[in-house]
Amino acid sequence: MPHRLEQLNHWLQHDIGLPCYEIAPASSDASFRRYFRVTFDGESRIVMDAPPGQEDTRPFVAIARRLREIGLNVPEVLADDPGRGFLLLSDLGTQQYLAALDEGSVGRLYGDALGALVTLQACGPGAGELPPYDEALLLREMELFRDWYLGRHLGLTLGAAEQQVLDNAFRLLAATALAQPQVAVHRDYHSRNLMVAPHNPGILDFQDAVFGPVTYDLVSLLRDCYIAWPQALVEAWALGYQHLAFDSGILRERDEERFLRWFDLMGVQRHLKAIGIFARLNHRDGKAGYLKDIPRTLAYLQTVAGRYRELHDLTLLLQEHPPGAA
Repeated sequence: MPHRLEQLNHWLQHDIGLPCYEIAPASSDASFRRYFRVTFDGESRIVMDAPPGQEDTRPFVAIARRLREIGLNVPEVLADDPGRGFLLLSDLGTQQYLAALDEGSVGRLYGDALGALVTLQACGPGAGELPPYDEALLLREMELFRDWYLGRHLGLTLGAAEQQVLDNAFRLLAATALAQPQVAVHRDYHSRNLMVAPHNPGILDFQDAVFGPVTYDLVSLLRDCYIAWPQALVEAWALGYQHLAFDSGILRERDEERFLRWFDLMGVQRHLKAIGIFARLNHRDGKAGYLKDIPRTLAYLQTVAGRYRELHDLTLLLQEHPPGAA
């Protein structure tokens, strides 16, 4: 979009008054937003380009301010122009968690990320400050799996019985999510949105935050669509977080079996959504790079759903329609 870049440079030069600078793409995004890194006089800033017809910068600005107030390391908004969809932000660096995670670093990096998550849930925005992660939104997200993955990507036309299997599973997963304690939810708390930084982690991409289930961000981090860890380790981390949440007043009681059930079924909901989004990014937006993340995400889905009797029919449906079988 040359015209947008022209407008952006005009804003930086004439409205913001930046000195002579260099500008280069900073990262890709699964939305219509683009990010650029601006360097000048040995310093760097990030510029967000969010076309107003497709994106709204105001939630980002409001949530960034709120999260900085509670001590989380999110970008500082240095200047904004909501009418044109431009933001000038502090730069949290170039190293994503994804590139830094390995067996030697994971304990420290996830420890920092879980500590930040406790802060978000214990001190972050409340029910009146964020949109609710309600049944309608939970169901709408899961419909992406039916429409974009099964329907568009695999080319399936499901019969009435298979449609009913999905309907039943979606309702169960939504009800389980709503039965959990509700907290501030980042909604994309994973290794591509966490940055290795002096005040670790740097946290990005929080503009779609909602007020919802306590395990949502936890499962986003520990059953990440972009990197997988052994099941026993993941469950140990999840239960460790339960103890932190209890000690911090986020949870009022400790029940390991119930918490792991919440965690597992929340993951099924999230991974159904994620697979649908990856398929949509390919077919609607021409971003085929996310297709390689479907097998890992589908493996989570099949493994976890297979452990729950209530999701037996969903497990069978997934087995009957593997990738490439259409």
